[in-house]
Amino acid sequence: MTLTLILTRHAKSSWGDADLNDHARPLNKRGRASAKAIGRWLVSKGYTPEEVFCSDAERTRETWALIADRFVGAPKAHYLRELYLADPEVMLNVVRKADAPVAMIVAHNPGSAYMARRLAREPYPHQRFHHYPTAATAVIEFDEDSWADVNWGTGRVVDFVVPRELI
Repeated sequence: MTLTLILTRHAKSSWGDADLNDHARPLNKRGRASAKAIGRWLVSKGYTPEEVFCSDAERTRETWALIADRFVGAPKAHYLRELYLADPEVMLNVVRKADAPVAMIVAHNPGSAYMARRLAREPYPHQRFHHYPTAATAVIEFDEDSWADVNWGTGRVVDFVVPRELI
């Protein structure tokens, strides 16, 4: 069996309101456009998440909502505080609890970048893969029957995109 992880960093957030704490920052105009573009890209490529784990921060929730709008019957997300600024170990433990064959995580950097690099058997040949800019999205496949068996260095990165390539 093949399991697929869609790993998305939240889109560009706003720093316009100095009174907001980091957790409450929304997306800015460019971020909203980027999230919609990622949603269109996922749909066009046939990458359809069946289960979504999302940080409970405003910018990740908004990123997922704008991506989800592109899907017919998008799954409801599990909004998890533990994914807010999570390190890769926490993120891996979350995905290991997935039930569906195609899972998605919407989270933050540096955790998303580190997770993508650590999951990959080989580095993906894209100049932005290691930096993982806002709204960057990787699609990683695993030859496993259960998410509980997924481990570092066992994934094949089959696709990767950054919004600037789409807008």
